[in-house]
Amino acid sequence: MLQTNADPPETFDEAKVNSKFLTLNFASKPTAVGMIKCIAEMHPHLKLLIELQAVDLRLIGIRERLARFPKRLAEVESRVNAARQQVTSAKEAHTTGLKERKTYELDVEQWKERAKKYRNQSAEVKTNEAYKALLHEIENAEKEVAKAEDRLLERMVSGEEYDRKVKAAEAALKEIEAASGKERQTIQAEYNAAQKELAAAESARAAAVADVPEDLVDHYERLAKKHGGIALAEIRGESCGQCGVHIRPHVIQQLHRQGNEEFFHCETCTRILYYADHAAAPGPAGESPSAGSSAGDPPSARAGEGQ
Repeated sequence: MLQTNADPPETFDEAKVNSKFLTLNFASKPTAVGMIKCIAEMHPHLKLLIELQAVDLRLIGIRERLARFPKRLAEVESRVNAARQQVTSAKEAHTTGLKERKTYELDVEQWKERAKKYRNQSAEVKTNEAYKALLHEIENAEKEVAKAEDRLLERMVSGEEYDRKVKAAEAALKEIEAASGKERQTIQAEYNAAQKELAAAESARAAAVADVPEDLVDHYERLAKKHGGIALAEIRGESCGQCGVHIRPHVIQQLHRQGNEEFFHCETCTRILYYADHAAAPGPAGESPSAGSSAGDPPSARAGEGQ
């Protein structure tokens, strides 16, 4: 087993680890001292580690929130860009429609001119055959005029629709830009607040680490890295609160023993075990400190349970 004396502290040695379970469950705002009253027999360094774990869980949650801000801003920009693209597409379609309308107007004029030319020529022909040929050309030209006018009419109608779509897209863009501006301000305010929380939590961590032996901090951080940020496990009943494995009775007895200076680890998940007396510090009405899954625990900290 590993023993660590409070004064003076012995060198921390992982090789002396001999225990079985570990768990940790903090409330939405983990403050180990305020929420859980540790039993008097707990080693003072273990109390400090519990406080450190509470701060680290806060840091995990804050950093995860900060990591989501770029994605939130990108989603806002994506909506604005999509609205702008709608305006661009509507204007391009409108421009194309105007060009086609001019083409159809030109077609109408050209066929009308051709029909007029054939009529003028019909007055000058000398033979019936030539006259009949010109009448045929006039008839064909008039048919083409009618077709071109139909196409022009369709394009004029569709042009009105394109104009309506442009105005609708521009109005939608204006609304989205206004809403996005407010959303950016909200996100920025939340980001600034989270940065302040991060700075405060980092200061709290530095203070918590200052009173813990360096080798013990190194050991704690290795376990935390291995287990998604949770290096400690509270004993609940006779089981590890993190992986649920049954704890040997003599380990529980040792943790209850007056003057105990040993650190015990879960034999399955290897977290540092501790025992807390929740009855000594009842929480607010409706709050259960020993709940199996706290709302404040960051997802990454609860991932990999039972490892």
